[in-house]
Amino acid sequence: MSIRYQRMNEEIKKTLSEILRELKDPRVSPLASIMGVEVTNDLKHAKVKVSVYDKEQEPREQTVAALNKAEGFIAREVGRRMQIRALPKFKFLLDDSIEYSVHISGILRELHKDDPEETAPEE
Repeated sequence: MSIRYQRMNEEIKKTLSEILRELKDPRVSPLASIMGVEVTNDLKHAKVKVSVYDKEQEPREQTVAALNKAEGFIAREVGRRMQIRALPKFKFLLDDSIEYSVHISGILRELHKDDPEETAPEE
């Protein structure tokens, strides 16, 4: 991926994060954050990975569904703030990487809970 597309992805991610914080839709969780943006080479489509820190699956899915419904408004805001002509069509996807890493961390903690090395005081 070229530096131009990497910069475009980062700028769109930053702009989307600002818009997400300002959204007043009650279906969008306040614990949602933009994890990454992947714009296609022709700048027509963009996959937006959204993470929602919530134990329940329903609020996470509801947040992504609400963002996909508001895609037109969000795209117009991105175009207005970034002043770009060619706006990609955004597709919001749920990103479970944070939940997965918390899960793996918990498993590792459980495995090392009974380790004698971990419980022995250091000298």
